Amino acid sequence: MQAYVYKSQRKQDTYLYLAKRDDFETIPATLDATLSPFVFVLEVALTPDRRLAQADAALVRANLAAHGFHLQLPPQPLAPVKVPRIDGRDD
Repeated sequence: MQAYVYKSQRKQDTYLYLAKRDDFETIPATLDATLSPFVFVLEVALTPDRRLAQADAALVRANLAAHGFHLQLPPQPLAPVKVPRIDGRDD
């Protein structure tokens, strides 16, 4: 399965995968209004053994097959870890 990847110009680190190149008609109007304009960045073959850096390739393929698109949002930041002080104080 081929996928066409676009980067949102409004929301950093947000990518839209489309099953058909430039087929923005498949995405909801509210999503388009929030994230567009998009810039084409990559065409990729999503084979079963393909690994993606920030997304589950099987989930991307399933969303493309069912909806014609997949939205990849930026990763959520990790919660800060509180490290105990050596002197035992809790400032």
